[in-house]
Amino acid sequence: LGIGQRALLIQTPHGNILWDCIAYLDKPLVDFITSLGGLSSIIISHPHFYTTHLSWSAVFSCPIYTHALDEKWLSRASTSTCQRILLRDKYTEIVKGVSAIQVGGHFEGSMVLHWDGAGEEGGEEQGGHLFIADTFVNVPSGFYRKDRPPGTTSFSFMWSIPNMIPLPPDTILEMWKAIKPYDFTATHGLFPGWDIRDENVKKSVLDSMKIQVRNQGFASHTLLDEE
Repeated sequence: LGIGQRALLIQTPHGNILWDCIAYLDKPLVDFITSLGGLSSIIISHPHFYTTHLSWSAVFSCPIYTHALDEKWLSRASTSTCQRILLRDKYTEIVKGVSAIQVGGHFEGSMVLHWDGAGEEGGEEQGGHLFIADTFVNVPSGFYRKDRPPGTTSFSFMWSIPNMIPLPPDTILEMWKAIKPYDFTATHGLFPGWDIRDENVKKSVLDSMKIQVRNQGFASHTLLDEE
């Protein structure tokens, strides 16, 4: 069934959105999601989460969004009972306040999702959320947010996580440019508990990118001038 990864249900004023997809789908889970209002859409970050997404679409009668740059990884064709929409732009507003952002990196079409927080308790005053899957990989030092020594990283940026192959600096720079226009004070990663809530978490993303690039030996890369 996978590696213990999670999908996240985002309840917005414009319908419930499922970010990423797990393979297992049974009646209690269907009943639970239905009791909350069902799903208006499913958005999948990258091919490692394709799993049984067509089955989910058929059960909840909702469209699935994934990026066209990863189309070659699809192994099942859409049917009349499910609607798969291939996104082709870098930025796509799925519903008001929720935008899919193609950042690349882990896969060419890898996406993160930005939600402005409308509909949650505290709403937009709490700041936005960035759902990162493992396009940005949480590292243990990132969860400790007090008295952090200089040079402490919070995220890594990997082409292959199990093989520990990092992304090149130019790719990391493009990832930063993609998310730079969006404000957020929380990130939500691949596994349960991989959540960081901190008003400085966006800066932590950039700092982590700079730490990785420097330690890869690129002491004068353009990314290091970003703010």
